[in-house]
Amino acid sequence: MRHFSALNTIKTLLTASAAAGLMFASASALAQAVPGVLRVSAIPDENPTELQRKFKPLGDYLAKKTGMKVEFTPVTDYAASVEGLVNNKLDMVWFGGFTFVQAKVRSNGKVVPLVQRLEDASFRSVFITTSKDITKLDDLKGKTLSFGSESSTSGHLMPRAYLLAAKINPDTDLKRIAFSGAHDATIAAVAGGKVDAGALNISVWEKLTNAGKVDPSVHVFYTTPPYYDYNWTVRSDMNPKLKKKITDAFLALDKSTPEGKEILELQKASRFIPTSAANYDKLESVARASGLLK
Repeated sequence: MRHFSALNTIKTLLTASAAAGLMFASASALAQAVPGVLRVSAIPDENPTELQRKFKPLGDYLAKKTGMKVEFTPVTDYAASVEGLVNNKLDMVWFGGFTFVQAKVRSNGKVVPLVQRLEDASFRSVFITTSKDITKLDDLKGKTLSFGSESSTSGHLMPRAYLLAAKINPDTDLKRIAFSGAHDATIAAVAGGKVDAGALNISVWEKLTNAGKVDPSVHVFYTTPPYYDYNWTVRSDMNPKLKKKITDAFLALDKSTPEGKEILELQKASRFIPTSAANYDKLESVARASGLLK
């Protein structure tokens, strides 16, 4: 009897375990496509805590305007943001210009940029250093330099492009190049003496310097010409009515209202404007010419 009872107990435990496994699998599948939930993320060009802080008021606003629950999920790297959107694990992503191009190529053109900040139509990168001997790009020859993420528009692609335009090949003319992973990390690497210079997003540079969070010895020695950068992108198969609701919500943000002022200031935007894939054609050409997109 004891043997029979033990077998029954094992069967019961196995059945319960299998049922729990099925419930977990179902829950996981549902979590990837829950009706009424807008799944949002952003390239990790700053630390996750800062990205969450910046998005919270915007997420609340979009929830109110769309009637959906808005969930923000940080990703570990730039590639994960692309794969998340392309593979239907995310519905909308804050991309840099280069990551948008990567998503466009990866999805065979099945992603659509909806809006960008006014500032993104003429975005710039800055090169920084603590050295008094570095005053122009040519002075970087034989020195060490940190980019941000390899997939960053303003922290790698465009700084590299302008270096190449100045007849400086980062891979052969510099002593060493590094990738910090994020713009704030690039500033820290330069300030800490880990590299002689760094290249990063002008918006993050201005935000941190204005907040007094940058060592005074770190300074800008070169600012690039303007180019198109960040945008909010969705898949082309998103419901047209939802696309319009999201677009209209962004375009309606106004600094004259307390809500609009808070959101726009956190997003470092004077206002949002419509954008299109064609705005990023030049970036795609630059990426291909630089060997960063094949």
